[in-house]
Amino acid sequence: MSTLSEAAASWASRVAVAIGEPARLAVAFSGGVDSTVLLALAVRQLGVGRVLAVLAVSPSLAQSERESAGRSAASLGVPVIELLTHEVDDPAYRANGPDRCFHCKSALFAQIEAEVRSQYGVDAVAYGENADDARRLDRPGAQAATDHHVLRPLAAAGLTKTMVRELARQLGLAVADKPAAPCLASRIPHFTPVTAEKLAQIERAEAAVRSLGFSDVRVRHHGEVARVEVPQAELSLALAPGVRDRLVSAVRRAGFAYVALDLAGLTSGAFTLAALRHD
Repeated sequence: MSTLSEAAASWASRVAVAIGEPARLAVAFSGGVDSTVLLALAVRQLGVGRVLAVLAVSPSLAQSERESAGRSAASLGVPVIELLTHEVDDPAYRANGPDRCFHCKSALFAQIEAEVRSQYGVDAVAYGENADDARRLDRPGAQAATDHHVLRPLAAAGLTKTMVRELARQLGLAVADKPAAPCLASRIPHFTPVTAEKLAQIERAEAAVRSLGFSDVRVRHHGEVARVEVPQAELSLALAPGVRDRLVSAVRRAGFAYVALDLAGLTSGAFTLAALRHD
């Protein structure tokens, strides 16, 4: 078991208090740094036999993220329950308003209650909202967690994203520096319908761009136009001789007619924050 600094040990202790002593805890797991740290701390608190990870699998989850999540859980010895979710079939989700994440999370938590609680002896569910998330306007999924009495131990313990990443490093987790990976539907402008075909198109385009050496990417779906966001520090790479042509060809092969590079760089929550500001 990793030895933590005094500060990190204090953070972990606060999370342990927020987790409590459930007989068995299910963690709504994505494989990102927040849910992986939560999973690791739950194992430290409860023991591996009292924790399981629940991964929602649907067209909005990239295959690379599914595989990465499996590796992260396996490194902690925690079994992964893959739930095939069907949020794309829900008209409210498909309509893609700023509350899209509410419908997704609500369906997931309801499915966990229906299919996981009794079958696996789970008496508490938690997810990886951190204290920074709790202060953001573009997190409608938080209301779903409240409605379904889902624990958010990182936020309850006051852990910011910076603190979570530092804990991940001290715990020796491979995801400590992993970029955020929101669901593929976040690349589609609000009130433009979400479809499985668009999600697959985005997944293909982002995988192709990432293969060119970019650390992170969002391909925003504007019909025939792909608006490519990469970190500001990597904009010059996108325009480098040879790379630009390969990037354009790769995105076009994914099904887009036109490729635009966003000079503002990668922006998290771009569509939802803009929509909420206009409410």
